[in-house]
Amino acid sequence: MPIATSGHACDMNTAIQRLFNVRREEVLPLVLAALFFFCVLTALMVLRPAREALGLQGGIDMVRWLFMGTALVTLLVNPVFGLLVSRLPRLKFINATYAFFALSLFAFYLAMVLSPQAMGVTTGQVFYVWFSVFNLFVTMVFWALMVDRFSLDQGKRFFGLIAVGGTCGAIFGPWLASQLAAPLGTPALLLIAIGFLILAMVIARAVARVQPEQQRPASASLINEPAVIGGSAWEGFRAVWRSRYLKGIAGYIVILAIMATFIYFTRLQMVAALGDDMDMRTTVFARIDLITQLATLFMQALIAGHLMRRIGVHLTLALLPLTAALGFAGLAIVGSLAALIVLEACFRAVQRAIMRPARETLYTVLSREDKYKSKAFVDTFVYRGGDVAGAWVEGLLGRLGLALAGVASVAVPLALAWAVLGMWLGRAQQRLATQPPATGTVAPRTQAT
Repeated sequence: MPIATSGHACDMNTAIQRLFNVRREEVLPLVLAALFFFCVLTALMVLRPAREALGLQGGIDMVRWLFMGTALVTLLVNPVFGLLVSRLPRLKFINATYAFFALSLFAFYLAMVLSPQAMGVTTGQVFYVWFSVFNLFVTMVFWALMVDRFSLDQGKRFFGLIAVGGTCGAIFGPWLASQLAAPLGTPALLLIAIGFLILAMVIARAVARVQPEQQRPASASLINEPAVIGGSAWEGFRAVWRSRYLKGIAGYIVILAIMATFIYFTRLQMVAALGDDMDMRTTVFARIDLITQLATLFMQALIAGHLMRRIGVHLTLALLPLTAALGFAGLAIVGSLAALIVLEACFRAVQRAIMRPARETLYTVLSREDKYKSKAFVDTFVYRGGDVAGAWVEGLLGRLGLALAGVASVAVPLALAWAVLGMWLGRAQQRLATQPPATGTVAPRTQAT
C-alpha cells in the first residue's frame, strides 16, 4: 500500500512537471523567483491606490505633465543607477536599489504622520512621479536578475510562470490595501510596502544562491560571481545607440508605452464621463482591474510558457501588437465603455502574461553589462519617453476633436509596424543565441549593423 501511494505521488509530480514544463532540480529556483516577484508586485500594488488618488487631484491634463516629469526624473536617475552597476557587485546594487526606495517610502511615511497638512496637491504630484519611477526600477531590477540567472531556454519555459507570482502580488496588494487602509490608515500602507521590499531583498539573495548565473560553456571560465561589472555609468546610453538590436528593443518599448497610454487616457475620459461620483468610478476601475488580473493569471499559468516554446519568441512578440490593432479598430467602431473594458483586459493580459516574458528573453543573449545598464535605460527612461509621447499625441487628437477615431487612425497602423518589429527582434535574438561569445565577455555584445 505505501508503495502504491508513493508511485501515485510520483506520477502526480511527473504530471505536474510535464504540465508546467519544469524539471525537478528547477522547481526551487522557480518557486523562489515567483515569490520574489510576488513581494515586488505586492509592494507596488499596495501603494497604487494612493498614487492614483493623490496624482489626480490636479485633473487629467495635469497627469500629462506628471508623465513628462517622470520621464525627466528617470533620465536623471539612470546615470546614478549606472554608476552603482559599475562599482558594486550585482547583488549589492540590487539591494542598494531596493533599500533606496524603502528609505524613500519611510520618508514619505514620516511626512504623512508628522505633517499631514503638508500632503496637498503638490506633495501628491511628487509622490505620483516618485511612484512611477519606483514602479519601473524595482520591476526592471527584478527582471535583470532573472535574465542573468536563467538561460534562454529556461526563460521561454519559466518567465510566464514566474510572472504568475507577480500577478498574485498584483491581486493581493490591492486586497491588502482595501482591508487595512481603514483600520490602520493610509500611512501604514507605506510601512507594509517597505516590509515586502525587505523580504524581496532576502529572496533575491536566495535566488542567487540556488540558481547560478547562466552562461554558455565557452565563457564559463570567465565568470567571477562577486566581481563588479565595471565600465562607465553612461554605458547603457551609449550601448543602445551603438546596437541595432538594442535600438529595436527600445523602439518596441516606445510603441508599447504609447499604446498603453492611449488606453489609459481613454479609460480616464470614459469613466469620468459616467459621472462625478467617486465610489462609482472606483467600482468601475476595480472591475476592470479584476477582469484583467484574472485573465492574466489564466494565461500565465497555462499558456505563456508553452506558447513561447512552440511558436517562438518572434511570433509571441507580435501577438500584443495584433491584439492592439484589432482592439483599437473595434473600439473606434463600437465606442462604448464595454468595448474599452474588453480592449484593456485583453491588452493587459497579453502584455503581462505573454509579451512581457517574451520581451525579457531578448536580454538573455546579451552581456552582463547590457543586461543591467542598457536594460535599465530602455525599461525606464525609454519607456517613460513613450508615455510622454502617447500622452501628448492623445491630448492633441482630443483638442482637434478627433476622439476615438483619431486615436484608432494612429494606433492601428502603428500596431502593425510594431508587430513587424517584434518579428524582427525574435529572429535577431535567434541569430545572437547561436553566435560564439567574444573573448573576455560573458555573452555576445550586440554590434551595430
